[in-house]
Amino acid sequence: MRILITGGAGFVGSNLAVAFKREHPTSRVVAFDNLRRRGSETKLALLRERGVEFVHGDVRQPGDLEALPGRFDWVIDASAEPSVRAGLDGSPGYVIETNLLGTLHCLELCRRRAGHLLFLSSSRVYSIEPLRSLPLEERATRFELARGPSPPGVSAHGLAEGFPTDRPRSFYGASKLASELLVQEYVAGAGVSALIDRCGVIAGPGQLGREDQGVFALWMARHHFRGKLRYTGFGGTGKQVRDLLHPEDLFDLLQRQMAAIDTHRGGIFNVGGGAQGSTSLCEWTALCRELTGHDAAPAGEAATHPVDVPWYVSDHRRVSDAFDWTPRRGPRAIATDLLAWIRAEESGLRALFAEQ
Repeated sequence: MRILITGGAGFVGSNLAVAFKREHPTSRVVAFDNLRRRGSETKLALLRERGVEFVHGDVRQPGDLEALPGRFDWVIDASAEPSVRAGLDGSPGYVIETNLLGTLHCLELCRRRAGHLLFLSSSRVYSIEPLRSLPLEERATRFELARGPSPPGVSAHGLAEGFPTDRPRSFYGASKLASELLVQEYVAGAGVSALIDRCGVIAGPGQLGREDQGVFALWMARHHFRGKLRYTGFGGTGKQVRDLLHPEDLFDLLQRQMAAIDTHRGGIFNVGGGAQGSTSLCEWTALCRELTGHDAAPAGEAATHPVDVPWYVSDHRRVSDAFDWTPRRGPRAIATDLLAWIRAEESGLRALFAEQ
């Protein structure tokens, strides 16, 4: 089996590449990446050590993908400019070119060479205004859905695939939603075999988090290194809620999807830790304090960024039913694995997690 992973030196891509090579040692696994993201070059030694082939290239350039020799049985499109704030302080060109044109070029590669595509989309395709309008109650450590009737697409399980996507959602979210439409058209009109996973927050070892993307990893690292932290938005108390997914649980799902893709071609699935895997930043702070023994005491800033939302939990019942899959690692397991990685790589990570 030959597997190409775009964004293969990123957090998600490198975790998947190593996992596929571990579970399928005779397969050729290629990690394709432009190394633009800060710290991505630090993954190269790990990839090489685990038997993953690295190719330097850019998904924005179709020639870079076409230059890859032979055909691939599977293309996993994990390449992205992943920040929801990308393009808001200048031109959105890079985020759109990387996320939308990159997916187009992956689809063309699959069309020409008859490979299957697993497209990693994002929960950020859901519109911000309806997310901001969810009926929420403020509890001691988190926001919760208010008791009583919920809007369409919302339940105690989280947000389902039918939640609105028809209003603004950020340049990042728009690029991912446009990519989803292209994937479905290539399935229907060009015979490409593909499916779409709308991933929530993926967190775990190997993540070089920042305030705008990967904040849970950043939070743990700042606790370990005794750095400064700040709750921002929605009153500055850290009660925003997200569900977390460990990359090993994502890998488990992708393997199941590969075995059954013919039944689900063109399908869209919410993929995340669900209600059982949810945490607020306030609760995550307490967990980081407990595991590290360090109290970071975050400051608070009440002002809310226009693209931030107070509550998102993935309703993963559809993907769980389709592929007999359930995430097995909750916030505590993710936090424990993150801290173990930070401690093991402490000398190299200190500068990367230094305050910007």
